[in-house]
Amino acid sequence: MARADTVLVTGGASGLGRAVASAVREAGWRPLVLDRQPAGDGFDHELVDLADGARAEAAVQALAERSGGLSAVVTAAGMDACGPLEAVPRETWERVVTVNLLGTAAVVRAALPYLLQNEGRVVTVASTLGLRALPDATAYCASKFGVVGFTRALALELAGRVGVTLLIPGGMRTAFFDDRDPQYQPGPDSQLNSPDDVAAAVVFALRQPPGCELRELIITPSREPSWP
Repeated sequence: MARADTVLVTGGASGLGRAVASAVREAGWRPLVLDRQPAGDGFDHELVDLADGARAEAAVQALAERSGGLSAVVTAAGMDACGPLEAVPRETWERVVTVNLLGTAAVVRAALPYLLQNEGRVVTVASTLGLRALPDATAYCASKFGVVGFTRALALELAGRVGVTLLIPGGMRTAFFDDRDPQYQPGPDSQLNSPDDVAAAVVFALRQPPGCELRELIITPSREPSWP
C-alpha cells in the first residue's frame, strides 16, 4: 500500500469492521477505528456517531494527524431498521440513511487530503441489497443503493489518484441481526459468510499495486439466496 500504512476502519469495534481491523493488523498495517463503542484490542480509536457528519470528519482528522497520515479507508459501519415504511419512525428511517450513506461520504471526504498524499485507497461497504430490493427494507436499500452510486461516481472522480473499491457482501454471521424482530432474522438454516472471510477480501483489495484497482467485489456464501 501507500507510505503511511495506516487504515481507517469505521464500525471497527464489532462485526465486519472488527474483522477488518484485525485482518489489517495481521497484514502488518496499523488499523485506526471509528465507532460509537471503544474498539478494544489496543486499536487506536475515536468514539463518534457517524450520524453527526461534522464530528465524523473531525474524528477522521484527529486520527490521521496523530498517526502521520492515512493510506486507506474502509467504511464498514452500518445499521438497519426493518419494517413497512409507515411503521418505521421517521427519525429511525432517516438515521439509517444518514449513518450508512452520509456517514460514509463524510468519512471519505475528511480522509481525502491524506489519501491523495499517499496514493491511497477507499473500500466502501454496500450490500447485495444495494443492487436488489426487498420489502420492509426501504431505508437500508435506499442507503446501500446510495453507497453503490456514490462509490461508482467516486471511482471515476479519483481515477489515477486514489484507488476505489466497492465491496458488496451478502449476509454475515455477526450481531447485525440480533436486535431485529424474529421475522427479520436469518433462519437456523440460513447461509451466512464469516466476517473474517469478507475481511480477507478487503485486504486483497488493499494490496493491489498502484494503478491496479479492484473496482467492485461481490462476496456471498455459495448457497446464500440473496444473490443473484
